[in-house]
Parts: sequence; C-alpha cells; structure tokens
Amino acid sequence: MIAKDLISDVVPVLRESDTGLQALNWMEIFKVSHLPIVRGDEFIGLLSDNDIYDLNQVEEPIGKQKLSLFSPFVTQDQHIYDVIEKVSHLKLTVIPVLLEDETYLGLITLSDLMQYVDKIFAVSEPGGIIVLELNSIDYSLSEIAQIVEGNDAKILSLYIKSSDTSRKIELTIKINETNLTSIIQTLHRYDYVIKSSYLRNDDMQDLLFDRYNSFMKFLNT
Repeated sequence: MIAKDLISDVVPVLRESDTGLQALNWMEIFKVSHLPIVRGDEFIGLLSDNDIYDLNQVEEPIGKQKLSLFSPFVTQDQHIYDVIEKVSHLKLTVIPVLLEDETYLGLITLSDLMQYVDKIFAVSEPGGIIVLELNSIDYSLSEIAQIVEGNDAKILSLYIKSSDTSRKIELTIKINETNLTSIIQTLHRYDYVIKSSYLRNDDMQDLLFDRYNSFMKFLNT
C-alpha cells in the first residue's frame, strides 16, 4: 500500500482567498486539526487550527495573514509505513501527498490511515494474541511460524517492540485461532517466555460457549 492509494476524496484544501473562519468550519466538519493551503497545484504549507487562533483574525483571508507554516508531505509512491511514521512523529491529522515534482496531489487523513492500520494488523479479524519476550539474537520468525502452523493456525500479523535499555524484544503475534492453549504449550516447550495472551471479548464468549457445550455433552454421555 502506497500513499497515492490512501488519498481522501472528501476533505477539501484551502485557497489563499479562504478565511480563517472557513478553515475552522471545514476542520470542524471533517474532524481534522490541519488543512493544506494550495495555490493552483502548488502546496504552500499546512495550516493548523492553533495557527488561526493565534492570529485572532478569523474573518481575514489566510493569504493576507502572516502565517508561520510548515510543509510536511509524503510523495505518492511512499509506503504506508513511511506515512504512518511521519504522521505519528509530527502528530498530524492530515498529511499532503505530492508528485515527485512537488505538485500537490491530495491528502491522507489520520482517520482513513487508521482504517488501513486496522487491516495491516488484522485488528478486526477474529483470533487471539500472544506476546513473547526474547533476546533479539534468538528471534526466528520461521521457527515461530512453524510452531503456530504446526498447531493448525496461521499468523495474521505481528509487531516487534525493541528496548532502548536491553537486547530483549517484545513480539506481539495475532493468530487466527481463539483457543491458544496448544500453541502456548508448544511455545513453552521451545523455551519461549510468554508475557501475556489475549482474546477479543466476543471470541472469549464464543470459546466459553463451545467449552460449555462440550462439557454438557460429556455429562450426558
């Protein structure tokens, strides 16, 4: 997934003839705190609601005001991970997308970006989560995948969190199974340290219901 595939076709840009009040109205409507100012196809800079409040001239055209704009952007072919990194680092609610010659192409909103993050990490997919702690030198994705798949499951997504104070890493794995018992047991046999494991509430209810039915069938035999 690259930046041009994430562009919103809903949120408008600002022109220099627009007033601060118009900008604030659009920010309120589209639930953002930033909007790009564009002159023709040229990206001028990113305007925030704080910029407008600081000037205290909401009825004046923004092109006539002394604005201290900054100009963060991504190019159309940058990967979604680059987009996430820049939006997160700068705490933006929108990020402009430019062509290689810096022609303005569109913008990506934080809310749209989060929907794609949901898909990347399979957040909405049913399943369970296992968090492992291990030395970075011992990390082997092929071995972990073999353990999971050996228990008739699949890894939907994973995330590695490094430590600044040690050589240990924290590995979060999303698995497409709600019953994690056999996978956890196998990981223990391979000497993996399991920090925690989780199920979505709905998945937990389904699992408990299945176990209840199995128990009732056992009592009736």
